[in-house]
Amino acid sequence: MLKDTQQSYGWLTISLHWLTTFTVLSMFALGLWMVELDYYNPWYKDAPHYHKSIGLLLAAVLILRLMWKLKQVKPAGIGKPWEQRTATVVHAFLYLGLFSLFLSGYLISTADGRGIDIFSWFTLPSLGQWFANQEDLAGDIHEWLGYALIALVAVHAGAALKHHFINKDATLKRIVKPLTPIKDPK
Repeated sequence: MLKDTQQSYGWLTISLHWLTTFTVLSMFALGLWMVELDYYNPWYKDAPHYHKSIGLLLAAVLILRLMWKLKQVKPAGIGKPWEQRTATVVHAFLYLGLFSLFLSGYLISTADGRGIDIFSWFTLPSLGQWFANQEDLAGDIHEWLGYALIALVAVHAGAALKHHFINKDATLKRIVKPLTPIKDPK
């Protein structure tokens, strides 16, 4: 089942969700590690290259994910109305946080007028410096957005675990594998 249904997410949505999750957590860890590297570390130049390349590929994946999401049936909400509203708000902030991270990362990397080389496949051009002290200001924003995003991811994961272990509903199950549609007993 590739497409989403009223009961469950399909394989493509599930795959994109977990690819995004793994990549965000890995990028956060890579970001924490790479800012501590000194000039003489062999990873001093390579780690930021991978961070930028993966980050921009994730931006493309996220755009595709949103386009796919807009064309899919939304699985029925689970839980109380306030939980469903909270989930909607948290999801919106997760997307907003990710796109804000991409933009701030772009502003850091292109402040000097150079484009971003993506795995030596192509270069995303720079739009130049938009404001004074762009690299530092965008860097601070990027850092704090990273922490905020991880906090939201923790809230999101905590809510899924609460639904699974306390409410004992299908919230977590349906983002792990597509659920078999319930057949009408007639």
